Amino acid sequence: MIKILRLSDRLEMAAMVGIDPASDGLARARRLGVATTHEGVEGLVRMECFSSVAIVFDATSAGAHRHNAAVLAPYGKRLIDLTPAATGPYVVPPVNLDEHLDAPDLNMVTCGGQATVPIVAAVSRVTPVRYAEIVASIASKSAGPGTRANIDEFTETTSRALEKVGGAVRGKAIIVLNPAEPPLIMRDTVYCVIGHCDETTADAVRASVSGMVDEVAAYVPGYRLKQEVQIRTLRADDPLAELADGHPGGTATLVSVFLEVEGAAHYLPSYAGNLDIMTSAALRVAERLTTR
Repeated sequence: MIKILRLSDRLEMAAMVGIDPASDGLARARRLGVATTHEGVEGLVRMECFSSVAIVFDATSAGAHRHNAAVLAPYGKRLIDLTPAATGPYVVPPVNLDEHLDAPDLNMVTCGGQATVPIVAAVSRVTPVRYAEIVASIASKSAGPGTRANIDEFTETTSRALEKVGGAVRGKAIIVLNPAEPPLIMRDTVYCVIGHCDETTADAVRASVSGMVDEVAAYVPGYRLKQEVQIRTLRADDPLAELADGHPGGTATLVSVFLEVEGAAHYLPSYAGNLDIMTSAALRVAERLTTR
């Protein structure tokens, strides 16, 4: 809601929907002159403004999204799913923004997916990625009940997106809820196992990753490389080397990328980069839909 009101010149905020009549979000919406309901998706359907709504953002939970999608299906609304339900195709803006614009339900993967899938895609457009593993570390305080209820869905959906969108043959995702005080900014680590990598390929990988970081930062200003991309040849007896079988040259290489995602603090604290990158990506998709 805050991002649409502050940043978008293509979208008009119609309604804010919740289930807790005393929630701060609904109170904030009312102060900003936005229509509200605390009766969930059923309440939205009954609202006077519902007929003019074209796009619905769902930021509930995986289980709730399936219910919400079923309720809204007869009305022809476009759904942008910020949960890991993955009932629709995965969309990661800098990688495949235009591929699924006709789908009725667009899935934004997860916060970890939005941060790391572009990096895997950046490596795979230079050289095949046999294995991709990501570790998303977020502040415990930025993980609400929806995130905590969807840990399994987070790892499964992110892992599949690393393969289907990022291009990895095999993907794995890990999430860490960091209880440190003061809360730490979101960190993401991306490991890609590739085959033989000479200096020309290494330079191309670094350039591709750097370019992708710039693309994401265009709509998530707090998205950045924490340090230079690291590329090293794996020893023949390293278990990871087995994942690169079939590559020319008979050697395996590990590409390591370390990211930081700082939130814009439009509403949530700046350490909640995980929520900022999700809402920013969803906003970008919705604005692209309007050009259609």
